Amino acid sequence: MAKATKKQALGRGLSALLKDPSNDIKSTADKNADKIVGNVIDLPLKDIDMNPFQPRTSFNEEQLKELASSIKELGVIQPITVRKKGFGKYELVSGERRCRASKLLGLETVPAYVRLANDQESLEMALVENIQRQDLDPIEIALSYQRLIEEIDLTQEQMSERVGKSRSAIANYLRLLKLDPIIQTGMRDGFISMGHGRALITIDSLDQQLDIYQKVLSGGLSVRETEKMVKESKTDSLPRKQTKTKSLPENISQKTSELNSLLDTKVTTTMSSSGKGKITINYASKADFERIVKLINE
Repeated sequence: MAKATKKQALGRGLSALLKDPSNDIKSTADKNADKIVGNVIDLPLKDIDMNPFQPRTSFNEEQLKELASSIKELGVIQPITVRKKGFGKYELVSGERRCRASKLLGLETVPAYVRLANDQESLEMALVENIQRQDLDPIEIALSYQRLIEEIDLTQEQMSERVGKSRSAIANYLRLLKLDPIIQTGMRDGFISMGHGRALITIDSLDQQLDIYQKVLSGGLSVRETEKMVKESKTDSLPRKQTKTKSLPENISQKTSELNSLLDTKVTTTMSSSGKGKITINYASKADFERIVKLINE
């Protein structure tokens, strides 16, 4: 298998420390901890377990091959980050694409920052570092924010400090999770952008969201065109204002009362300022309806 033409030469002396059981670092207070923790060390890829907290759920094979080609020419420019699990064992915190691409090349080691962390800290580091450094799709970012809230118990203000994003930006991502799952999938697959999603999320009805989503796809609508369609759909769905009514003339009020008595049911009459109106006759059941119709026809 091919090897990177420009091999990393980082932390080779430090790597030797890790092979000595007497230097098994478990806390920052241990001997030589300052030489290992927070430093860049060449680690064997076989000793690194993938991160179960990885927010990215899919990897584009073509893009991995392109990254592998870059690593072959330039080496791994940005070290990965791992946490120490035990003697000679590490778990990836961030940099899974770099690990996968390095394995494609058949490399044996990869430069890595070594950190000490428990599961909760590892999850937070993985989510925060991936949000900052990886090109996640909007839904993956939103899910990462949601996990930080639910599993790490961070507030939006705390997240804002961790990831360097405004609270409003974080809130906009989280709102995307209210979209119909089909629309979320379309965003993850690149059929629509986050801008399209932000326009659609203002529609409460999921059925109406899907209806407009299909029109966006079939028409190849831009974000601006989608926003216009959403706005028009809201206008169409607003209840029409009732025509102003005025007090009924005395003769119409009297005739309405006579109908009440004649049909033995509630009868109401409304009239607009133009003189047009409507008579409403209530009935309690199908049989009652037939009774009223019979009276009217007599």
